Amino acid sequence: MPTASQLLAFVVASLLFIQVPGPSLLFTIGRALTVGRRDALLSVVGNALGLVAQVVLVAVGLGAVVAQSAAAYTVVKLAGAAWVVWLGIQAIRHRRDARIALIAGVGRTTESTARALRTGFLVGVTNPKTIVFFLAFLPQFTNAEAGRVGLQVALLGLLFGLMAVASDSLWALGASRARDWFARSPRRLDAMGAAGGAMMIGLGATMAASE
Repeated sequence: MPTASQLLAFVVASLLFIQVPGPSLLFTIGRALTVGRRDALLSVVGNALGLVAQVVLVAVGLGAVVAQSAAAYTVVKLAGAAWVVWLGIQAIRHRRDARIALIAGVGRTTESTARALRTGFLVGVTNPKTIVFFLAFLPQFTNAEAGRVGLQVALLGLLFGLMAVASDSLWALGASRARDWFARSPRRLDAMGAAGGAMMIGLGATMAASE
């Protein structure tokens, strides 16, 4: 297992990396602005599960295929970008749903638990940049003398996922509070839904265009 000093260094480095605005963070904020607190938090959990799935791939060596193959990297990148853009388009198309529910006095969200989790998972698991990051990042904090490096990588990835859930959940709660303020005016809520959708479309386009 990693030494205490390696584990501490990993936690510090991970916290710094998680706070850098990136696809996961922007996706979380966009979800909070479009679908509300509950579904955004479920998407955060799903996104973390997608990251953990990537870590498992890295731990068994499959992540190297994506990292070393330009074609595989591009396919995964474009698939993830297309999914985020589609979510943004749907958010804009259905931006009035929240206002209609508000007027009708309905407090429930429009997505099932499974769908919200699946949405976050697909965004997390199709982000090729994190695969490359994990390949370069996680091995730096393993203890080669202790052996079972693959297991160490998996455990570090799980810890990273837990920290990502905690951090992104705070961002989701903050963004959802802003959404609640906009909900005091139905027209504000329409604008917020459209803004969140535009944010996700922009994020998807950036993901697709990135090298």
